[in-house]
Amino acid sequence: MATGSLTIDLDALVRNWKALDARSDSGVETAAVVKADGYGLGAGRVARALARAGARRFFVAAAEEGAALREALGRGPEICVFSGHMAGDTDMIGDLDLVPMLNSVEQLTRHFEALPGRPFGIQLDTGMNRLGMEMAEWAAVAEIALAAGPTLLMSHLACADERDHPQNAQQLEAFRAMTDGTGVPRSLSATGGVLLGPEYHFELTRPGVGLYGGLPFDEAAPVAHLALPVIQTRELEAGESVGYGATWVAEEPCRIATVAGGYADGLIRAMGNRGYLFHDGEPCAIVGRVSMDLITVDITHLSETPKALEILGQDQSVDDLADAAGTIGYEVLTSLGGRYARHYSGGAG
Repeated sequence: MATGSLTIDLDALVRNWKALDARSDSGVETAAVVKADGYGLGAGRVARALARAGARRFFVAAAEEGAALREALGRGPEICVFSGHMAGDTDMIGDLDLVPMLNSVEQLTRHFEALPGRPFGIQLDTGMNRLGMEMAEWAAVAEIALAAGPTLLMSHLACADERDHPQNAQQLEAFRAMTDGTGVPRSLSATGGVLLGPEYHFELTRPGVGLYGGLPFDEAAPVAHLALPVIQTRELEAGESVGYGATWVAEEPCRIATVAGGYADGLIRAMGNRGYLFHDGEPCAIVGRVSMDLITVDITHLSETPKALEILGQDQSVDDLADAAGTIGYEVLTSLGGRYARHYSGGAG
């Protein structure tokens, strides 16, 4: 087999969700963000495992993602759409019982005219300047919007990964100023906000990357395990180079393994000559550039020739790999390519 093997541990995913759920006071609902195809791991399988564990509300980025998720989950669980009610979304939202998080007066008007009486939430901008109604805009329509009975008022923290960043407290204050006294359930926290403490939790939290083994939830169990098969090995003499551009030159005789995987599979090119793969806990350095389909690895120190090397798993998290590539764990997860043979373990099916 000349493609990588990606195993998604659904039991670990559920443990991460339960661990984040336990960080909140009783009475706080813990939802789950499954956008970008479940952070690259398969939204349908991920959401079904979480639904069996008790999650009843899910968040996606776009109505199209919501449609695919509804097919996987069936009727019952609530599916919220961060991008709100875009032009052309009305049939999907109405037919599939999606709940748009309305981001503007324009979206509010569209939803009220096209789907009067149907559920909706409101997204408020408390300082991230990305999505949601700003304070003045919200003040102008709050009375009308609240009279229609939104299911949720939400906002998003810009700096929750940095516990001591002053913008966290500023956004919390702004969110309270915009929502206190409304009587509507509220949500401010994704993974980072959950870890900031109860004052950020309100009635609902919506963890995302922490479910999948990513920071800032440093207690998360790894969910994605990726092994790349060794296609060929070769012996090099001192002075011989490896890969495009001859960017790595052997200083002494060595043994090189070529594994199946590259930037076409979401393994970021920038980790060439910087990253590691692992064999039974032993780190093996990437040497030379990461190419489209292949990575070359120094296995000189190993006592055997491995059949495969692991790049994600117990020995290396998505954030470890991201550090080597100069990016973040989110990008590593959501870039995992379609050529891998995908396997799911646990999750009661």
